[in-house]
Amino acid sequence: MPKRPTIIDVAKLAGVSKATVARVVNGQKDIVSQETQDRVMEAVDKLGYERNSIAGSLRTDKTYMIALSIPDITNPFWPEVTRGVQDTLETSEYAVVTVNSDWDAARELKYLKMVRRNRFDGLIINPTDANNTHFHDMEVPIVLLGSGNGYAGYDSVGSDTESAVQTALNYLHSLGHRRIALIAGLSVRRKNTNRYHTYVDFLARHHLRLDPDLVIHGDFSLQAGRDAMRQLLSLPHPPTAVFAANDIIAIGAMQTAASMNWRIPEDISIIGMDDIYMASTALPPLTTIAKPKYEIGVEAARLLLARLEMGDEIPIQSVRLPCELVVRGSTAPPAEGTDRA
Repeated sequence: MPKRPTIIDVAKLAGVSKATVARVVNGQKDIVSQETQDRVMEAVDKLGYERNSIAGSLRTDKTYMIALSIPDITNPFWPEVTRGVQDTLETSEYAVVTVNSDWDAARELKYLKMVRRNRFDGLIINPTDANNTHFHDMEVPIVLLGSGNGYAGYDSVGSDTESAVQTALNYLHSLGHRRIALIAGLSVRRKNTNRYHTYVDFLARHHLRLDPDLVIHGDFSLQAGRDAMRQLLSLPHPPTAVFAANDIIAIGAMQTAASMNWRIPEDISIIGMDDIYMASTALPPLTTIAKPKYEIGVEAARLLLARLEMGDEIPIQSVRLPCELVVRGSTAPPAEGTDRA
């Protein structure tokens, strides 16, 4: 195997010192003449020299590596967020390493230790079970994906989920639905989710009774949606509409409804959240709340870059981006003769 060119080889070819080569390749060009810079870069190109980032990190205490921790790499929501993070950080020459916690607390903790052990410069994370103590021990800037509730002292960015849930429920109410079910995702950190609390507030505001049979908690999967819908449609008094915590759950619910010969939206309306690609290709296409996925990633990266540059000199920021109702074919007024009271 041919030997990789070193900084010594570049210095010999360019006729300069190793220190001069180091200044040029590390971007410290203000104290090196343009003629010398050109000679060094010509030697770099001729030899195919690549800077040793590990050795450089020992001198500068920077690795230019950022970790992005997401809870479910199979969920189509996350690739757009990841792309937003990567596109933004690449402009500042940071590389992004994406890890998948899979909603597993032990796996998440293992990745946090990896980030610290390998001297990553920062972390963007949608926490599964990590707490403030874990984050404090990281000793790097951290930006949270989501509400950031319960994590004082850290920047966060997410969508305005509470307003989004209100929009979805108000839309179903405007169509005439009064018996509306909730298939809520199960939060690892909290017994009930923000979606559940917003649902309860919605019912109270419209003087509707909270029926525990219409609230089902589960994970954010197709199977959870299938199981929940089978349970709802087996009730003596089924709902006329269902709001699902995300599109994957909603699509699973649609599959079960179809298998039980319930027509969508004639017999039951279904609305999801996220607006993943599968929502527009479902049969019928799924009405949903579109989250600004790419923009969430971009804003998280911007917050992290600002924290890397300014440290504690800037205030903690909590950014909530607006969502949008996308009406498709899975929602309609309740059928004549159904109970709207």
